[in-house]
Amino acid sequence: MDVILLERVEKLGRMGDVVKVKPGYARNFLLPRGKALRATPENLARFEADRARLEAENARRREAAEAEARALDGLAVVLVRQAANTGALYGSVSARDVAEALHERGHRVARSAVVLDRPIKTLGLHPVRLVLHPEVSVSITVNVARSVEEADLQAQGVDPTALERQEGEGEAEGTASLA
Repeated sequence: MDVILLERVEKLGRMGDVVKVKPGYARNFLLPRGKALRATPENLARFEADRARLEAENARRREAAEAEARALDGLAVVLVRQAANTGALYGSVSARDVAEALHERGHRVARSAVVLDRPIKTLGLHPVRLVLHPEVSVSITVNVARSVEEADLQAQGVDPTALERQEGEGEAEGTASLA
């Protein structure tokens, strides 16, 4: 199915491009979200007539996203979660958790803007990409810890789970020497 893109779509094309996509992708994603129109002669004429307005609107949204990206660039968000002594979380951190943490810090970021390459299931510092606009993305750091104090240690580069293991080994050696 041929469609006209109304905005830049990652790995597909830029605004105004006529691209061939699978019918299900067009029907279920591009068309309902207003990212594309079917490539008919009427729609091509309508797009060319509205092109200036669409480009101006896209530029305005991109500028707003760039301003938000400057505010978010290099930001670190702390999420406190329960975890085992090995550092494995009881559950995982989702895109919704990251979006809510950003909202609490005063940033309006949609849950759909949070891109997790893989689920966050361990304690530590995790880079997360935010796509604020099809042409604007920024990376933040999500610090997943069992407490705020542990998050501070992780931010300094210390691995709290390694410290716990060392303390546990020291206690085990101390009890072995007493026996």
